[in-house]
Amino acid sequence: MQFLFFLCASQQYDFFYLVQQWNPSYCNTKRSCCYPIYGKPATDFGIHSLWPYFANGSYPQNCNKIHKSVFDEAKISDLIGRMQKDWPSLSCPSTNGSKIWKHEWTTRGTCSVATLDQHSYFEAALNMKEKINILQILKNAGIKPGGVYSIFDINEAIRKVTGHEAGIHCNKDAFGKSQLYKVYICVDPSGSRVIECPGIPMGKCRSTIKFPSF
Repeated sequence: MQFLFFLCASQQYDFFYLVQQWNPSYCNTKRSCCYPIYGKPATDFGIHSLWPYFANGSYPQNCNKIHKSVFDEAKISDLIGRMQKDWPSLSCPSTNGSKIWKHEWTTRGTCSVATLDQHSYFEAALNMKEKINILQILKNAGIKPGGVYSIFDINEAIRKVTGHEAGIHCNKDAFGKSQLYKVYICVDPSGSRVIECPGIPMGKCRSTIKFPSF
C-alpha cells in the first residue's frame, strides 16, 4: 500500500479504464441486487468506475491520503440527475448512490487530481459514457438484450465504432451461465478521448454468452 501511495505522489497516471457494467447482469445472479431508492434503473450499461492506471499494469488508489481531497456531494450537485441515471448503485441495502460515488472518488478519483478535480472527474465519466453508448453500439450491430451472442461479435461491434478493442468481462447468472457483465474502454488522461489500451483486461467469458434483460 505504501508503494501505491508513492506512485500516486510521484508519477501521474497514464490512462483511465472507463468501466461500464450491464445493470441486468449485476442483478441477475444468486446474490441479486437492490434497486436505488429512487427506482429501478434503466436496462442499460451503468458506470462502474473511471479508473486511473499506469502503462505497466499497476494502478494508484486511495490518493486522498496524500492530496487531502475529500468527497463533497455539493460540488457535483448539477450532475446528480445524470449520476443517478448513468452511475446507479445496485448494492444492498438501497441507497441514493452517494455512498458508491464517495467510494469511487476516494479510492480512484483522487489519484487524478493533477488533471481532474472532483467535478471534472465525474463529468468526464458521464460524458464518455454518453459519447461511447455501448448499448446503442450493440443494438446497431443486431446485438440486443435477451439474446445469446458470441464474445467475438460483441467486441467487434465495439471496435468498429471506437476504433479500439475493448476488454469484456463476464459473470454468471443464477443458473451458472456466462453473461456479459463489464466493458473496459481505455481513455486518455484528460478523460475525453478513447485510446488504444496498453493492455486489454479480458475476463473469463465463454465463447458464447448471454446478454440478459431485466
